[in-house]
Amino acid sequence: MGITPSYMIGTPGPSGFGSKSTAEDVTANMDLTSKTIIVTGATSGIGKEAARVLAKRGAHVILAVRNVKLGETVSAEILLESPTARVDVMHLDLNSLTSVREFVENFKAHKLPLNILLNNAGLIYMKFRLSQDGVEETFAINHLGHFLLTNLLLDTMKSTAKETGVEGRIVNVASEAYKMSYNRSLALDKLNDPKSFFGAQAYGQSKLANILHARELARRLQEEGANVTANALHPGTINTGFGSNVSVVLKGIACTIFAKFLKTIPQAAGTSCYVATSPALNGVSGKYFQDCNEVSTWSCANDMQLADKLWQFSEELIASTLTK
Repeated sequence: MGITPSYMIGTPGPSGFGSKSTAEDVTANMDLTSKTIIVTGATSGIGKEAARVLAKRGAHVILAVRNVKLGETVSAEILLESPTARVDVMHLDLNSLTSVREFVENFKAHKLPLNILLNNAGLIYMKFRLSQDGVEETFAINHLGHFLLTNLLLDTMKSTAKETGVEGRIVNVASEAYKMSYNRSLALDKLNDPKSFFGAQAYGQSKLANILHARELARRLQEEGANVTANALHPGTINTGFGSNVSVVLKGIACTIFAKFLKTIPQAAGTSCYVATSPALNGVSGKYFQDCNEVSTWSCANDMQLADKLWQFSEELIASTLTK
């Protein structure tokens, strides 16, 4: 077993930050008033904290949320702390591709620029379920919905970057759980087979998809010369309501094993905010971050043939839902 890098247990790494760095730490002294940022899943946990801090730094933050009432509560909390903050709440249910399209239409109707897309929302189900479009739900919400959302917003991000001269950033919140994916790969041919479903592996597959999506998107953006980057990250392990449908025993075991690596929510939001805003990452694309530092991945998460296969599969799966 290798030696754990010191920045993963608190000591700052090459970036100047480490596992204990919070979202406020990594954005200290930043002026984000020129930025418009969409944060998915912003009503709790990492997404809520990232949205709070980004708004506090002056960004116009769009809370893209399934529960609008809860989103409005979060918005009110942010405004209570930062009265001049610019926060809007928009409905987005990643369980429905129709909802994704409606969100984008609504966003574009406001003729807003878009500098940063933080694909944060995620979940894990231990029992087989289908999305509203008939796709295994963990994959549908964690990957497919974000895949479509990103593609539909790309033209706005590219035009914003071109008009402002400031690069756009797409950030996928993945997880080290990608290492638990089916046979360290993607079992796309059995995606909707309940007999082949295992909750932890399905979650791992969706997180591997998040990383591969960022890799392939970065390649395509670089190939066309677009001033937009795409990266993925592992936020860290936190003991929150995420995965509330996972057994208490399983969560307890995981928290015990990873006790020294557990983060607070502000610390867990640190890497998301770092990758989304740090000037040190200008021009950096197709990479994977943990504890505010770039790290390597297992070969399955760096397999560009698999990334291309996932891209084609995702496009075909989305197209097939339109004919149902």
